[in-house]
Amino acid sequence: MTFLVTGATGNIGSLVTHRLIRDGHRPRVFVRDAARARALFGDEVDMHVGDLARPGPALRKALAGSDGVFLLNSGPRLAGRDRAVVQVAVDAGVKHMVKLSTLDVRTGVGTGPWHARGEDAVRQSGIPYTFIQSAAFMSNVLGWAQSIATEGVLRSSTGQGRIAFIHPDDLADVITHALTTGEHIGESLVVTGPEALSYAAMAAKIGAVIGKEVRYEELSDEEAHEAALAYAGGRQYADALVDIWRAIRDGRLTTVSDGVERVLGRKPLAFDRWINQNAEAFQ
Repeated sequence: MTFLVTGATGNIGSLVTHRLIRDGHRPRVFVRDAARARALFGDEVDMHVGDLARPGPALRKALAGSDGVFLLNSGPRLAGRDRAVVQVAVDAGVKHMVKLSTLDVRTGVGTGPWHARGEDAVRQSGIPYTFIQSAAFMSNVLGWAQSIATEGVLRSSTGQGRIAFIHPDDLADVITHALTTGEHIGESLVVTGPEALSYAAMAAKIGAVIGKEVRYEELSDEEAHEAALAYAGGRQYADALVDIWRAIRDGRLTTVSDGVERVLGRKPLAFDRWINQNAEAFQ
């Protein structure tokens, strides 16, 4: 079986690629930065260089003969990118597409509508699919590292609302299993961490591990939006983030699923474990 990983140099894509290599596969990777991919994977992958925003001959070559594809797109234009990949994948005879989506397609919050349209494009293509409708990643917490390290504070507009962040290792394991076994074709798998926690509770857990108090400070939606604009890469994405944070505050994103256990046969990894693995970033 031949598997193609898009977004292979990113957080989740790189984990999936390493798992495929570990399991004896020689995956194809579709990347924009060949040097970065080579540094990550050496000569253990077949590399194809291109951009999903501008699919062309490179993508057609990467998809030709690929049995399974891991599809990872992000940003306001992701649905169009998903559709473009799907069109080429149909011609290439791809047998299975695993798309990293979000559980927010079920609530219409934040980036949910973008991914819902991407899911529709895959579904309408007729390619057998698996959608991984994931909670936000624990690795997103690294965005808090600077303020925690320098000020001992986490600022957010999420109030006391809770969310069950998922460990990236769990997500990569679920994706790899779905891609290589084909056991979940036609399914939309909701995967989350084991416990919904407030940002204040997560701040306290970080503080306990690094040995100092970490305060939680409430932001208004307007203050959160201004902060998001500084790093979100555009107003649309900043708007989506604030919408997600508002939904957390309102108690609309507390879902805790059994998806990880159902797919992998084990409990999902706890937030405490992720913090212990990444404590240095907050010190």
